Amino acid sequence: MKTLKRLSTAALLGMLAVGACVGMSGCEKKQPAAATTPSAGTGTKTNAATPAPAGDAKPATTAAAPVTNKKNLVIGVIAKSTSNPVFQAAKTGAEQACKDLAIKYGIEIQCKWLTPVDEDAAKQAQNLEQLVSQGADGISISCTNADTLTSAIDDAVSKGVTVVTFDSDAPKSKRMAYYGINDVECGKAVMRELAKAMGDKGGTVAILSGNQTAPNLNARIQGVKEELKSLESKGFKLKDTYYTKETPGDAAGLVQQVQGANPDIAGWAMVGGWPLFTQNALDNVNAKVVSVDTLREELDYVKAGKVQALIGQDCYGWGYESVRMIVEKLVEGKNPPGVINNFELAVVTPANVDQYYGKWEQWLGKK
Repeated sequence: MKTLKRLSTAALLGMLAVGACVGMSGCEKKQPAAATTPSAGTGTKTNAATPAPAGDAKPATTAAAPVTNKKNLVIGVIAKSTSNPVFQAAKTGAEQACKDLAIKYGIEIQCKWLTPVDEDAAKQAQNLEQLVSQGADGISISCTNADTLTSAIDDAVSKGVTVVTFDSDAPKSKRMAYYGINDVECGKAVMRELAKAMGDKGGTVAILSGNQTAPNLNARIQGVKEELKSLESKGFKLKDTYYTKETPGDAAGLVQQVQGANPDIAGWAMVGGWPLFTQNALDNVNAKVVSVDTLREELDYVKAGKVQALIGQDCYGWGYESVRMIVEKLVEGKNPPGVINNFELAVVTPANVDQYYGKWEQWLGKK
């Protein structure tokens, strides 16, 4: 454990006062782990310079570093759903982070996975409250609906729980930090790759998305539309945005139905790869396809020439990095590199698809 920097006189007196309270009257309780001004980088692939959305995120507050002396930590992890394979990678990452950090700090760290089977923001809020009531020290969460979860996150923080979001943020909440993709840039990358696949000669494009209230998906749609607008002079135009239940069968069925009814669609910009998680999803789909995510099933489509490019996310890092941020804050009082922490986008094409197969074996705990 790193040696703590010398506290100011005011901070030291504050700590002595708290200690006196505990010793004299048994009034011990967790102090809120409020977000603080970000410190210098930690060597992770993050973009500490990325600002929180203007007028959206709550400003960080400054407080003495809440360092725990506990020898047992409980870190809760709440993803959107267990039915989506990308979150299994996040689970693997979170569990590995707990193991690695337990060895590093010489303490026990329990990873408590409490994720709904299907996307359900209200269930996520209940699970978050359950983890808080059970004494969780930190919680990592991917928000199905930011509006639904903001108050639950704020309540957890007020009770001394350190919260980090991943994949899908709740920017108006008091969470300490976010780790994930820059969703607007991701959407732009999807459209850029799709335009290349369509020969930069224009055509009609359809957008496939999932949960209409998911802030990360809506930001990706925004990115696709912004890039598409810049390509209007080349003849690219938007047909529509189609929303699907985030399950492989439903998504594949919708794509085939829409394509059959609209044969003029020449390209699909998929801001989530749900239909590609199953086989034969693109049967009778005579269009170019670019999607987000790089699951093994999606890689097979690239290798077969049915999908022209994939935009990869650090799904393993969702779990690993968010848990690392929480534990380092609890044990060392160390802040993340920034409030918003983005990883670099990876573009998978037929030229480099083979190298990604091994990565997913590791991410899903099969290697």
